[in-house]
Amino acid sequence: MPLHLLTHPGQAFHCVLLTACLLFGLTLGASAADGPGLIPRPVSYQATTGRFLLTKETIITTGKGLPTFPAEFLATELARSTSIRPQLGSNGTVTLALDTTLDKGYRLKITPQRIELVGKDAEAVFHGVQTLIQLAAARTSGPAHLPACEIQDYARFHWRGLMVDSSRHFQSVPELKTLLDQMALHKFNVFHWHLTDDQGWRIEIKSRPKLTEVGAWRVPRQGIWWSRPGPQPNEAATYGGFYTQAQIREVVAYAAERHIQVLPEIDVPGHSLAILAAYPELGTTPGPFQVNPGSKFYGSIENTLDPSNPETFRFLDDVFSEVAPLFTSPFIHMGGDECTKVFWNKSAKVQAFMKAKGLQNAGELQSWFVRQTETIIRAKGKRLMGWDEILEGGLAANASVMAWQGKDGGIAAAKLGREVVMSPSPAYYLDLYQGHPEIEPPTYGMARLRDTYFFDPSLPAGIDATKLLGIQGNIWTEEIPTFSHLQYMTWPRAWAIAEEAWSPARDHAAKTKTWPEFIGRVEQHYALFDQRGWHYARSIYDPTPSLSKDGRTLTLTSEIPGLKIHYCFDDTEPDATYPTATGPLQVPVGASSIRTRTYRDGQPVGRLTWIKLAHVNRGKREP
Repeated sequence: MPLHLLTHPGQAFHCVLLTACLLFGLTLGASAADGPGLIPRPVSYQATTGRFLLTKETIITTGKGLPTFPAEFLATELARSTSIRPQLGSNGTVTLALDTTLDKGYRLKITPQRIELVGKDAEAVFHGVQTLIQLAAARTSGPAHLPACEIQDYARFHWRGLMVDSSRHFQSVPELKTLLDQMALHKFNVFHWHLTDDQGWRIEIKSRPKLTEVGAWRVPRQGIWWSRPGPQPNEAATYGGFYTQAQIREVVAYAAERHIQVLPEIDVPGHSLAILAAYPELGTTPGPFQVNPGSKFYGSIENTLDPSNPETFRFLDDVFSEVAPLFTSPFIHMGGDECTKVFWNKSAKVQAFMKAKGLQNAGELQSWFVRQTETIIRAKGKRLMGWDEILEGGLAANASVMAWQGKDGGIAAAKLGREVVMSPSPAYYLDLYQGHPEIEPPTYGMARLRDTYFFDPSLPAGIDATKLLGIQGNIWTEEIPTFSHLQYMTWPRAWAIAEEAWSPARDHAAKTKTWPEFIGRVEQHYALFDQRGWHYARSIYDPTPSLSKDGRTLTLTSEIPGLKIHYCFDDTEPDATYPTATGPLQVPVGASSIRTRTYRDGQPVGRLTWIKLAHVNRGKREP
């Protein structure tokens, strides 16, 4: 779990105020080159004349060699968007078919008479189905229809991932299925499932029952992470849960139908407090160990496995023997991040072991641990992937790297000829603030939609670009207790990741050329999510304040163009009759707070915000 033990400084809360006028929906949002509201943007979109009307007599036909699921899925989703469910049958005006002569991807042609979708394989056809679903949902009024157009489309990156942390807070199987549907709609194809950590072990291991009997449960706590009280004597551990192996198979099968692979993560040798609570003999200290509820413990309570104990690797062999058959991904993620060396360095037994192995320092010991784990995982028919700390002390043979500490770890691994996934904080960390910390739910760092959208994940020139498998967004859940809030934190920033992962590479420096157009499509996706009762954040509408060093002037800026920012310092509720911020504002004598609300075309679009002036330049919410 790369992140939250480290302190991330607050980023400057200052965004460029764009001057272009932003109009809702199709007016700005979807140029003919990009498709009406499509995310991710297709490789090629050409609008043509007319529209295809959906009726109760519309029939979807599946071509030879193609499973029926894409057609069934399309019919269900069209009914969801338009209240019209096409029939499935032969000689239909909507055809889904394979065309193995295609070089890659899919081709879609919509005329007033028919819809023809052909793909190189079943996965490509399914991606084309998602495009059809978005086109149908984009209509604003009138009879159910899809716009006439021609699309050619394929993915930029092989790996288009989202990671969800189920250890810190547990999501139900139906909730995960909803997330997988949301991912599929935007052509993500890897669900990275963070199943174990200090705060809970979430996967049933039949040979090690204490992992779920003990390790899956902690004492209930609320409040800001790392500020919560620790477990009290004799306090019952009642918060948590785990997935049975049958439930794991259910999620994996559901994902596979949607052409999403599920990557399991078993985080070792650090982040292992839930393991030690269940099997304390695997630590270098006697404990006592308890599953952590979000209280500070790092460096004072051991959460690392003992590399000198042969039982540690027998334990891992048992775990991976049961994990590997459950998942279709060719990889198992071992974590490998934020492994404190405090307890290894204090242990006489571990120090003697290092001397016997000829290991010079704890970094080399961690590398040795990773190599042993890689051997176990390879014996189960899988490949090892880990966070970029697995580079410490030397990278294990055949290991692949997921870079979270910026891009440096990924670049270093690629230079070694290893496969890399870019998943860097803060740009691709979806659990961070989307707006000012005083008006957003508490977390520890900042990544606004602009930060995610304009981040360039590519490898530098001179490095083999084929080593970059792709990119991934991460949703750590320390401060995300509910699935509703998980959606709030994920979308719209994950739409920016979906676009970067799928669409052709673009000039990241050309910010003003692409940003307003993307925002238009984001707003159409808000409407699409509203149709389905899904949640998302509207933080892009809220202004960002910045206070001068002397505290005399305050600047309010907007992340998107065309908004009027109405404000007051008198602690009343601003509306469209209040002053509009058009430049630096003089802070009145005695003022202690600023209230704002954004409007467009005379209608409120942002929240009513209230921020203490003393807190304007803070980088995070304090307890």
